[in-house]
Amino acid sequence: MMLKRTLTLWAGVALLHGALLAAEPVAATAPAATNQVITVTGAVPDQATKTILLNRLREVYGAERVVDQITVGGVIMPANWAQHVQALITPELKSVSRGELSVNGNTVNLKGDVGSDATRQQLTSQMASSLNPTYVVKSQLRVTMAEQAVLDQALANRIVEFESGSAKITAAGQSILDEMSTALQQFKGRRVEVIGHTDSQGARNSNVALSKARADAVKAYLVQKGIPADSLIPIGMGPDRPVAPNDSDDGRRRNRRIEFNLSQ
Repeated sequence: MMLKRTLTLWAGVALLHGALLAAEPVAATAPAATNQVITVTGAVPDQATKTILLNRLREVYGAERVVDQITVGGVIMPANWAQHVQALITPELKSVSRGELSVNGNTVNLKGDVGSDATRQQLTSQMASSLNPTYVVKSQLRVTMAEQAVLDQALANRIVEFESGSAKITAAGQSILDEMSTALQQFKGRRVEVIGHTDSQGARNSNVALSKARADAVKAYLVQKGIPADSLIPIGMGPDRPVAPNDSDDGRRRNRRIEFNLSQ
């Protein structure tokens, strides 16, 4: 599995018809290895805020791994919001797997998986101490990394392949799923998300539909191997969570993948 850690930032608030609403998300996929990228999307009110966020992300993850998809305009935010979010983006966030960091007004939500209770407490305390008293930090971190590692190691960064433009699993893909079924047997009673991803070529709606069809096909194959159907949750993400730039054949190949995540 190529994607191991994700981070989502919600930028400020949006002013719409006189009401304050959550803004467009600034989403970032954080790298777990040297060949991965962090893609940042969403809206911020001005170029200065965008520069602050991108500079901090590049400092933490490396400039070559940050892909900028942030738009400017149409949102407002609390005073000094960019500086507070900048303080939240620390190297310690890389210890969170499948994480989401949302900052809505003065409320910060952090969720995802970590490897130990000590890491969970450290991250929560660090975030609270970096903000002023008007901010509230809500942590939903889970200590599950060891369990997830079983699935990650079974997939071993390999890509479950399908025939071009279809949801038919290739023979090589079936071989990988045979190994995954053995790993999944260890999690009886647990639910596992089977997440399909595509590259960015073509219409987004079509890619989402194809990724869902592929996730459904993987579920059907694993059910044939004895995995309970109600333990598998097929999800189609389409092109929304790339792990590599889509401007090369290799990058697009890496983005066309199946991910297995223990459900929260």
